[in-house]
Amino acid sequence: MKILITGGAGFIGSNLVERLIKDNEVIVLDNLSTGKEENIKEFLGNKNFKFINGSITDLNLLRKMTCDVDYILHHAAIVSVTESIENPILTNEVNINGTLNVLTAAKENQIKKLVFASSCAVYGDSPKLPKTENMNPNSKSPYAVTKLTGEYYCNVFKNIYGLETLSLRYFNCYGPRQSQESEYAAVIPKFIFAALNDKPIVIYGDGRQTRDFVYVKDVVNANMLAIKNGSGIYNIGFGKEVTINELADKIIELTKSKSEIIHKKQREGDIKHSLADISKAKKEICYEPKYNLEQGLKETVRWFKNFK
Repeated sequence: MKILITGGAGFIGSNLVERLIKDNEVIVLDNLSTGKEENIKEFLGNKNFKFINGSITDLNLLRKMTCDVDYILHHAAIVSVTESIENPILTNEVNINGTLNVLTAAKENQIKKLVFASSCAVYGDSPKLPKTENMNPNSKSPYAVTKLTGEYYCNVFKNIYGLETLSLRYFNCYGPRQSQESEYAAVIPKFIFAALNDKPIVIYGDGRQTRDFVYVKDVVNANMLAIKNGSGIYNIGFGKEVTINELADKIIELTKSKSEIIHKKQREGDIKHSLADISKAKKEICYEPKYNLEQGLKETVRWFKNFK
């Protein structure tokens, strides 16, 4: 297969490259605004790999790139809730207009299927748990609005133009290659980096908020399954919740760290509880997560130790 991965130099995208490049031709489109060339440097000499430094906001570039592509795994986006609140116009331009460009190019070049990376953020702070795909969305941030809009556009392009699409609502994905450098970095890489350096671990809020953490290899597997199976929207999580306090304690234990835990004011746009119902993904695309939190954290800590 010939597969285009938008945002392929990013965290999830580069893990997708690693999985796919053994048996497929892989093209990565990434403007390196949040993705890193170091995430894909090991693939640069591979005959099955091509990297293009460019943006999904460039429709003409996308038209050229997709002319002989079989599948698109669309992961390019501004992914920070906090950043989306600070800059909603840019978030709209990249996440909505960019997604519309990718869908347009896919339709024009008769791509077999487009898999869209969506987010559990679309559910907002509804108290109902676990989250099921048929719940009414309640987006609480510009980022969440853009992901929901992307899902709607995928559905429209399927129903009107016959383009096969599928949206994966990722819960809290973590694993190797996830950045800890940005102010907006996800909680697990931030906690691990702090713990490995015996620095304070900062928790925003009381730490009793819960998340469903899913290891990146399980997310990659979900994409592999989605290429061939299913249609519509699927939750991709592990299916169990953990508090942020428990997460911090587990990371301190695994790293044998001397870090102390500090609590700060809860951030705007953060939701209180999140838990995925993954029964639909299990039934329709045969998704079955293999890594529990401890297994995934051990692999992630090992990677960060080598990276450090």
